[in-house]
Amino acid sequence: MPIEKVIAIDTGDTAWMLVAGSLVLLMIPALGLFESGLLRKKNAVSVFMQIFTGLALLSVMWFIFGFSLSFGPDIAGFFGSLDWVFLRGVPWHGALPYAPTIPGVLFVKFQLMFAAITPLLLTGTIAERMKFNAFLLFIAMWSMFIYYPLVHWIWGGGWLGKLGAVDFAGGIVIHTSVGMGALAAALVLGRRRFFGPAIEVPHSIPLAVTGSALLWLGWFGFNAGSALASGSLAGNTVIVTHMASSVSALIWVGMSWLRTGKPSVIAAVNGAIAGLAGITPASGYVSVEHSFVIGIAIGFASYSGVILFKEKLKIDDALDVSSVHGVAGIIGSLSIGLFASKLVNPNGVDGLFYGNPAQLGIQAIAVGVAAGLGFCGTWVIMKFLDLTIGVRVSPEVEDAGLDISEHAERAYADEEEFKLDMQTYVENLEKKDKFFFNKR
Repeated sequence: MPIEKVIAIDTGDTAWMLVAGSLVLLMIPALGLFESGLLRKKNAVSVFMQIFTGLALLSVMWFIFGFSLSFGPDIAGFFGSLDWVFLRGVPWHGALPYAPTIPGVLFVKFQLMFAAITPLLLTGTIAERMKFNAFLLFIAMWSMFIYYPLVHWIWGGGWLGKLGAVDFAGGIVIHTSVGMGALAAALVLGRRRFFGPAIEVPHSIPLAVTGSALLWLGWFGFNAGSALASGSLAGNTVIVTHMASSVSALIWVGMSWLRTGKPSVIAAVNGAIAGLAGITPASGYVSVEHSFVIGIAIGFASYSGVILFKEKLKIDDALDVSSVHGVAGIIGSLSIGLFASKLVNPNGVDGLFYGNPAQLGIQAIAVGVAAGLGFCGTWVIMKFLDLTIGVRVSPEVEDAGLDISEHAERAYADEEEFKLDMQTYVENLEKKDKFFFNKR
């Protein structure tokens, strides 16, 4: 049976958490707008299909067993028990110890939004070339073997939390693991056909900007909602989040201007999202002054990550999840060990500059664990799926686009283009069949 705090439910906290959870939900379709706008038109529908179907699947998993494995009573520091499967015993009239002033089921719902959006961030890596059936199995396995354990280890009473590692809203649990997982997924999938600048042309920059703006809005619920109450901490978290994002966006614009001679709006939106992802773990522990410094570090590091992974190493992480989320999340998570202060959050920790140098080492251990599990776990899952059902679409499907080939739908209504695309796809399949027939 769950352990309930004997504290009255606070109506103000409950109202704020209802809003915060809805803001995080808004981020999921916003992610679809952002990613589809930055991809080629022929793959825009596939992104929304992955995100909306993924949201439904991950929500059901969380309800059945995900919440229990993540936040259920601890088993040896590594797993939550199955006491709360199907939310059995989770109170709606009382609270759980994780959030003592809101109904237990509201805490479940808020964490559900995190559990849904986290694996879906990887759609930006595998875009334009992963089979839909493989994608569904991938996000389900990724949640069970990577996300749920990390949640329990840090937030659910597990061993990293007991060690002293802190992560306010998901820089370690979410962004570090996703970012390093993105590298592994990109390596297993391989590069898209004709990889290079010629295929990296956004089909709708306004769509991407709209999505990024909605992500920015939703992130206030993501970070400030992680205070799990209304009040001063949530208020500080909002301004800290906004400052880091703004600074990082300016860094990306400046870097793109220096490198190309033209300031880029794509750099602006990516820089803003990198700032949001990077400040996430520290947002409830640092002052706004320190968020300014952290935003600068996030901006330079994440932009440099794109140059390293995509341009130097030629890793086809389609929308740079490894840098925008992974590198940024690592910087923000380590910054806790430097700038965190109990003056900001009395229930938090002090960092190096506030007399606790050990916190930096503890944060580094947690980051290393999340990065290692994210990369190695994703590699194993992708390899398993590749050996069993295959993870990548055929060259014919990739050339025609996933929208037509996998879903028989188009992002933009044009009957003639639709017929032409379908005809091209069928002809390519016929040529392939003829080739293999003659070869045999």
